[in-house]
Amino acid sequence: MTIHAGRARAITMWDFSWLERRWPGAGYEDWDVALAELAERGYDTVRIDAYPHLIDVDPQRTWTLPPLWTQMSWGAQSTIRIQILPQLLDFLRACARHGIGVALSSWFRRDVDDVRMRLDTPQRLAEAWISTLDAIDDAGLLDAIVYVDLCNEFPMPVWSPFVYGTDEAESIGVDHPRIGRWMRESIEIVRAAYPGLDYTFSFSDELDKMVAGDVSAFDLVEPHLWMAGVTDYYDLIGYNYERFDPVGFDNVVARGLEVYRADQSRFDGAILDAIDTIADWSRRVGKPVATTECWSIIDYKDWPGLEWDWVKELNEKAVVHAASTGRWTAIATSNFCGPQFVEMWRDIEYHRRLTDVILSAPIDEDLR
Repeated sequence: MTIHAGRARAITMWDFSWLERRWPGAGYEDWDVALAELAERGYDTVRIDAYPHLIDVDPQRTWTLPPLWTQMSWGAQSTIRIQILPQLLDFLRACARHGIGVALSSWFRRDVDDVRMRLDTPQRLAEAWISTLDAIDDAGLLDAIVYVDLCNEFPMPVWSPFVYGTDEAESIGVDHPRIGRWMRESIEIVRAAYPGLDYTFSFSDELDKMVAGDVSAFDLVEPHLWMAGVTDYYDLIGYNYERFDPVGFDNVVARGLEVYRADQSRFDGAILDAIDTIADWSRRVGKPVATTECWSIIDYKDWPGLEWDWVKELNEKAVVHAASTGRWTAIATSNFCGPQFVEMWRDIEYHRRLTDVILSAPIDEDLR
């Protein structure tokens, strides 16, 4: 498969949830059920964590992972034990049964030994990905892969601490020459081993830095875009990405909807303008766009006092706008399109309406 398919893909992010949320009621305990429901909603691609750093050390070890957070609904909210192979291969086979393509990424989850810190050069990052692709290729499943995102939201320290030596460093912008070298060199090494795949690093940075990054080695760009990320919305409601403290979501409950409705045209306009900025960047660099985390609020969940209607409304406006640009070849409807987000997931008609827009989106001639 390839991202350059002459049509847009309806993609969703299942991150590390596909493997870590398999207890009864967590949403992914039966992959065939979850994937059948995904296809029913009109999606044809899923982006997941392949855990390349763990595969590179020992793919069949049972790894112990502390929780990344307790307040968000992605992954597990307590310590969990997982094995990467053969589960990754089994999941790819399940995707194939349901006609779902797979984009590989990694959030580089910390295990109790923190082996991700071994990936302290572009060469070592590339080697971990080559080990992962070798395992997939040996199983005859390479055709299932749509593209490879070498690191989620690079170079944020929470996801790529090996660049800094710690996950508490101040982030370097994607426009920094050192980051450009990391991206270019690691992609070139992986591409030499697997030239038939498409490669990128996903970004979640200030827009001006994002569009100034060196993407010369990329086959596509993957910006993550939210209204809450391109405005002062979170400052106004008092949300600071509290991963282990409920105060952040308490503030979203108390002020989130009120603040949005009070200045809705400004907030809506900001995400639509950001989409236009990315479309212009795509035209300038000649790369297609995939967005798998988007469009309204960054963190949300089923919770007392949290309403989904406004989130869904803004997501729909953004999907329609992105689809109209001719630059997106993979579009998500939000980063809440998974079975653990029950209120969002059960609105099948909503998903079908948006995926119909995505799957019929025009693609500019230079990207076909």
